[in-house]
Amino acid sequence: MSDLAVPIGDDDLVAWVDGRLDGARRDDVSIYLAAHPEIAARLEAEARDRDALRAVLRAKFEEPIPARLRVANVAAAQRLRHRARVQALAAAFAAFVIGAGSGWFAARDAAPPAMPPAAVAIAADAANAHRTFVVEVAHPVEVAASERDHLMHWLSKRLGRPLAAPDLSAYGFRLMGGRLLPGGAGAAAQLMYEDAAHRRLTLYVEVAEGGETAFR
Repeated sequence: MSDLAVPIGDDDLVAWVDGRLDGARRDDVSIYLAAHPEIAARLEAEARDRDALRAVLRAKFEEPIPARLRVANVAAAQRLRHRARVQALAAAFAAFVIGAGSGWFAARDAAPPAMPPAAVAIAADAANAHRTFVVEVAHPVEVAASERDHLMHWLSKRLGRPLAAPDLSAYGFRLMGGRLLPGGAGAAAQLMYEDAAHRRLTLYVEVAEGGETAFR
């Protein structure tokens, strides 16, 4: 076997057992095994074990893939879960209002007749601002998230209340930035978020003069 340009190695032996060698290399391995009967006997035993294992597993291999594990069904389930999270966020963060005292007020999941007129107006302003800017490609925000500190300081100063952008990364949304808008009684702010699929979520913040604030 010293005449071989490339010595016979384990890779050659495994390939020979699996029937993956062609031409001259297969002949070289066959000659090598003829000269080394103990190695040939070991390979024959390994081949028998392989064939026995394949026979045992063939029935399982030929079973159809369960519906829950098919790629299309897995992808559809993921889309449904993501859509549900987006809808929940869209409802929860439809409108934010900062009261004259402290805290956050969020208008959500309430029929318009049960809501104070001011809250209805704010929700309408939030919806209009969302429709106007969420489709923008070149200028979706006035100040980008790369200048987050400047953005929050500027909006807080204009609204006259400390404003902090919620972290929605747990839901797959990152802050894109924000802009200043006219509000019902003064200035308003809009924060825009986007996920990996380029779906956008906006938070509308407006100052409400007087009254206590609470989650609703």
